[in-house]
Amino acid sequence: MTTADSLTTPLQSRIVQAIDKAQGWLGFDDFMHLALYTPGLGYYANDLRKLGLMPGSGSDFVTAPELSPLFGRALMPQIRQALDNSQTQEVWEFGAGSGALAAQLLQGLGDRLWHYNIVDLSGALRSRQQATLAAYGQQVRWLSELPEQMQGVVLGNEVLDAMPVKLLTRHHGRWHERGVALGDAGAFIWQDRLTDLRPPLEPEGEHPYLTEIHPQAEAFMRTLGDRLTAGAAFFLDYGFAEREYYHPQRHMGTLMCHRAHMADTDPLSDVGLKDITAHVNFTGIAVAAQEAGLEVLGYCSQGRFLLNCGLASLMEQEGLQARTQAHKLLAEHEMGELFKVIGLCAGKHWPALGFALGDRSHTL
Repeated sequence: MTTADSLTTPLQSRIVQAIDKAQGWLGFDDFMHLALYTPGLGYYANDLRKLGLMPGSGSDFVTAPELSPLFGRALMPQIRQALDNSQTQEVWEFGAGSGALAAQLLQGLGDRLWHYNIVDLSGALRSRQQATLAAYGQQVRWLSELPEQMQGVVLGNEVLDAMPVKLLTRHHGRWHERGVALGDAGAFIWQDRLTDLRPPLEPEGEHPYLTEIHPQAEAFMRTLGDRLTAGAAFFLDYGFAEREYYHPQRHMGTLMCHRAHMADTDPLSDVGLKDITAHVNFTGIAVAAQEAGLEVLGYCSQGRFLLNCGLASLMEQEGLQARTQAHKLLAEHEMGELFKVIGLCAGKHWPALGFALGDRSHTL
């Protein structure tokens, strides 16, 4: 039996059991949770390599900290400003991946930080992080859940997109929730059911329309707002404001899978062996945060945010290869425009460096 078979076969059995328990139909958010987070078997819970620059490494995708160490160095002035403004001494990173961003920030912030806290559900990634960050000893702590109260700067780079989503589809003017059932051959198949659920903004027209809603990500923001008593939070991810997210022409949704640096739109195959993501509705994130008492510091493209934080000056000090890699963080056809940054704070609003120019909060 191959490594892939040893993961997919028992994971498929778990999902089949869940479908049977749910009387033959499982909401996609529950399917996505099992596919990604089933202990030892789900994509983020198994030992397969996820992050790396090239497919030859056995990786599936690359994130900004692995792409260029200048990413973390550019974030540093914003984090330092937030720590100073809130008079706090801790960073809380969610989904720390390989640990590359943590290493970049710890190297630059040094004694300014009392603790660097990593909240990550992936045991395999935690092992990789611990190896990467071994030199920082007890300054780095790992947690599997949030404490009841926390202070400091919260970071999430490509975290919200991995939170399970519900799928809604419109047929003949009527909304259905899309879930997963079993076909005749035991394969996973799509099955739609009428629902009272609606997207937060009704897409114009009556044409067939598939989209996502994000109750889990929004619940996470409300929990964060309840527990963050002082400090700020910055989330970087691909997504849109609500009016763009539910644009009439975006009728196929944003759900996407990633494996070996290739993308596909079939989350029902090769479960446990590939990432499943959906773009972020940043309006929903902002509203949920505000409902929990957080203030929006700003919202803009990743490219503009990093330029505001001084990435161009950092690039001038590097050689051609390093500048070329860092440019991918800024370029509109790479990560600069599709990726957005939202900043939030607990307490009184203050002018955050990263949103000094190009703030799009008015579009949320």
